[in-house]
Amino acid sequence: MRETDAEVNSRAGTRNGQDSASGDRVEREVFSSKMDETPYRAIDDYGFLSNCGSSALVSRAGSIDWACLGRFDTGSTFARLLDHEHGGHFSIRPRGDVATVEREYLDESLVLSTTMRGPTGVIRCTDALVFPEHLHDPSTTLVRRVLCTEGTVPVEVEVVPRFDYGQTRPWLRRHNGCHSAVGGDDSIAVHASMDMESDHDATAIAGTTVLHAGQAVEFVLVYRPAHLFDPSQADARQVESLIQETLAKWRSWSRSTDVSGPHEALVRRSALVLKGCTCTATGAVIAAPTTSLPEVPGGDANWDYRYSWIRDSHVIIEALVEVGHFDEAEEFRDFVIRSSAGHADELQVMFGVYGERHLPEWTVDLEGWRGAAPVRIGNGAASQTQLDMYGHLVECAVIWQQHGRPIDDDEWRFLREVVDRAVERRHEPDAGIWELRGAPRHYVHSKVMLWVAIDRGIGLVEESGFHSDSLDAWRDAREEVRQSIETNGVDPERGNFVQHYDTDEVDASLLKLPLVGFVDANDERMLATTQAIVDRLAVAPDGFLRRFDRGDDPNEGVFLLCSFWLVEVLALQGRGDEARALFDRLTRTANDLGLFAEEWSPGARAMLGNFPQAFTHLGAIAAHTRLCRASP
Repeated sequence: MRETDAEVNSRAGTRNGQDSASGDRVEREVFSSKMDETPYRAIDDYGFLSNCGSSALVSRAGSIDWACLGRFDTGSTFARLLDHEHGGHFSIRPRGDVATVEREYLDESLVLSTTMRGPTGVIRCTDALVFPEHLHDPSTTLVRRVLCTEGTVPVEVEVVPRFDYGQTRPWLRRHNGCHSAVGGDDSIAVHASMDMESDHDATAIAGTTVLHAGQAVEFVLVYRPAHLFDPSQADARQVESLIQETLAKWRSWSRSTDVSGPHEALVRRSALVLKGCTCTATGAVIAAPTTSLPEVPGGDANWDYRYSWIRDSHVIIEALVEVGHFDEAEEFRDFVIRSSAGHADELQVMFGVYGERHLPEWTVDLEGWRGAAPVRIGNGAASQTQLDMYGHLVECAVIWQQHGRPIDDDEWRFLREVVDRAVERRHEPDAGIWELRGAPRHYVHSKVMLWVAIDRGIGLVEESGFHSDSLDAWRDAREEVRQSIETNGVDPERGNFVQHYDTDEVDASLLKLPLVGFVDANDERMLATTQAIVDRLAVAPDGFLRRFDRGDDPNEGVFLLCSFWLVEVLALQGRGDEARALFDRLTRTANDLGLFAEEWSPGARAMLGNFPQAFTHLGAIAAHTRLCRASP
């Protein structure tokens, strides 16, 4: 019997229209309202704003509690999400109790509309991050419009900027027509169509107004680097036109989305989230716009996901191409090659959104969401050895070519180097797909992706006419890797694939084996692996999967991407009814806006992990596509 990995795996890695049933939604709202006597709102309370360069999260209560307005991965302007007292926020709320809240994204966009009904009337708040006029414009514009649609509503507004993850209380000033906040290398100008004042401690810009039916109040917040501060370049009277311009750009992009099927609305929303996680200036796609939302409530598995992972390359490109967005797929492919300097030796696990290679991990003095500390900035996984990245890179090139986008000579030289490195490193252990921070292991998923890199490289030579002097060596290495996996990566007693060569435990990443063509989904070993994963990693009552066995911690969440992989494998095995039922249950973990987090807590029926999670939305697109192609 091989050793167990429960202890090693407990040190988790760094990363790795709505269809909700009304009963489930009510249960989650009850959980959100109780919030364990904490001021922190549930993760599913938030909506996502993006202009494809910066981002913000808006709560159901009308408060922007997280915003990185300089770039996805720079210091925050508002961070109450991670420290309720010191993080800063931009709140708009009716005075008194709010009876109901309804919200939706307008048209096919990430422009958010929130309707709040109070004791004396109704207001509707429209929020948008405006697309910049120029691709490399250093400023970011956030607009908010509050319209009273019924009755008379007193409205309270409070802007509490706290730059650099809440570490800088800025200098607040009043100018002709606006207020400003400047500190460190950040600045904002706040233009409002109502009277606003700085409080006596110069900690907030605040005001109160009374709106009658048909009246509106509007805000323009312009972020700029401090050395470019200019309070004169915005006007609250521009808000409606800016909202319409933003809607028009989102609609133009959404018209190209090509999808149909029973969950078309959810897939379209997932495509929009993926676009919202894309940096238009560089082509990078971030894993999520947040940092340090915990995988385990109150725990320390809190990681920064505001970077672009090589591992995501082929699934991102596959998903974008699948729904008709070739330009974004091409831009991301170019980002990966450019960031690695066109050389396989320069590859690393992840890059910053502008191709930065050095992403040192440090902690910031914030309380953390519901006390989940530390709050981490940067990501230490950037320096890990993760050998699966080679397979993802070559696979995305193959996908690209299959859709009529030829590989040029320079790209082939890069890809040939990638295959050569996969061959050279095939005997090495690594940190694996889940980026575990224990000793390196010979993870089966990593070995399979090395096989993929070599296999796809051979295919490009044999089927597409590319040249390599190492073709015979590649063929020998491909067979050697397969033999190694089949000899060392299969449990001799149970006949299923295992997590790594020194264990009999399973790992949900093994579901990828048939999805990348290493083994047929109906191979006896894969049938046994699927069953072992369900038996050991599925959690009641929904049957969602944990990534791997981390013991009996009742707070451990299920990893939603893994369950979408299971949907695909069940469909390939001809178990369509099971696959569709699982997919339907998974859709209910999205919030009312159709946004998925990284994980789901089966006990609390609530979201965990960074949000919204691009990889989960990618999994939803892929699983839906697989189901649509499967026979009834």
